[in-house]
Amino acid sequence: MFSQIHSVHFVGIGGTAMASVAAAMQDKGFRVTGSDQGVYPPMSTFLAERKIEVMSAYGEINLAHKPDLVVIGNALSRGNAEVEAVLDHKLRYCSLPELLKEFFIRGKRSLVVTGTHGKTTTSALLAWVFEHNGLNPSFLIGGIPNNLGQGARFTDSEWIIIEGDEYDTAFFDKRSKFVHYLPEVVIINNIEFDHADIFENVAAIQTSFKRLINLVPRNGQLFANGDDPNIAPLLNITHCPLKRFGFGEANSVQAFNIRLGPTASEFEIPSAKFHTDLVGEFNVRNALAVVACAKHCGLKNSQIQSAFSTFKGVRRRMEVRGISGGVMVIDDFGHHPTAIRETLRALRMKFPTQKIWAIFEPRSNTTRRNVFQTELAEAFVDADSVVVSEVARLELLAPNERLDPKRLMEDLQILGKTAAYLPDADAIVKHVGNEARGGDVVCVFSNGGFGDIHAKLLQRLQRK
Repeated sequence: MFSQIHSVHFVGIGGTAMASVAAAMQDKGFRVTGSDQGVYPPMSTFLAERKIEVMSAYGEINLAHKPDLVVIGNALSRGNAEVEAVLDHKLRYCSLPELLKEFFIRGKRSLVVTGTHGKTTTSALLAWVFEHNGLNPSFLIGGIPNNLGQGARFTDSEWIIIEGDEYDTAFFDKRSKFVHYLPEVVIINNIEFDHADIFENVAAIQTSFKRLINLVPRNGQLFANGDDPNIAPLLNITHCPLKRFGFGEANSVQAFNIRLGPTASEFEIPSAKFHTDLVGEFNVRNALAVVACAKHCGLKNSQIQSAFSTFKGVRRRMEVRGISGGVMVIDDFGHHPTAIRETLRALRMKFPTQKIWAIFEPRSNTTRRNVFQTELAEAFVDADSVVVSEVARLELLAPNERLDPKRLMEDLQILGKTAAYLPDADAIVKHVGNEARGGDVVCVFSNGGFGDIHAKLLQRLQRK
């Protein structure tokens, strides 16, 4: 299928991964074009700098040049004009993970980092350990590591580090993306219920991870969180080497003497002590997974620690966006109750006496639903004041599926929190701007742009 390809068209090119891979295909000598409903910075700038032709709306005319291959993004579905044209004219098409598999992963040593939580931080830290030690890895990460400056890069190195997403591949391939990544090594950090739009329950997610585990070769390696009860049933395997990592004594890679501080964390394994500026228990697990994987790949404890000492984190993961009027504004991608809870727990360690505000946008396909109605309120236990924006696209859900904002406010108040449910970013900026005081910490949780709320907050707080 891929042997006679000279031109490639990306439908939905504005996504971070799609744009990065499109640029990499151009670097390989292919003629690349793309289309999207609207491409915005930074990806519009990224594509323009590389002189990649982008059509600013979907339409059959975008395929008039008859590309040899059409890559269809996973946000696209039947009814899209270009999708329909591809099917009508029987053009060659594939998903982005399929393209990655054939053009960028095959023949390389693929390290796939997975799990409901922590995979972006873990894959970024692992990529930096390899980069810092001169191994020049390829990587594809669902965030922007501050040390690396971009979420994707493709090199001639034998190593490729990939954040393995369990979300589905495309409208025509409902398997998880990570089954396409030809894993030599797989890390499974944790498994929880998420993505309620495509998974019915935890068992369905476990099935997806089971498929990934079945792809680890006999000369590969599986690293699994041995403390996670949702992973345990998947580990009765003999086809590939398995090592459990975690805090419990049954783990073959065990962290002990764990010290969690307000600005850093430390832990030991039998052969070494590690220090990281990442805060909180979850990040110790992330770092432990990196230690296990990096040592397996031949790196020494001193090389790993040297990279840990210079790791600068990932954008949108507890990222300080600024201080204005004495108030610190933090941006976090958290949109699952566990991620919110762990981030707030880490912030409480960093700021034990300050007032912590949590601002949350229920935007994901899971948090718009009532599957975490109770857990969501409990996730804010370490916040003092909680502000929730109007639930996104609530009218598209059946009434019995919707998150109940009124009940969420009542549950938060029962927990002793000051709580407000406000329509949008502007209303929240006005509310927090009036109420916040110097020394307060405001953490914004959203997996979207949230109306540029961070910049608006910093501007409003400046006038205090």
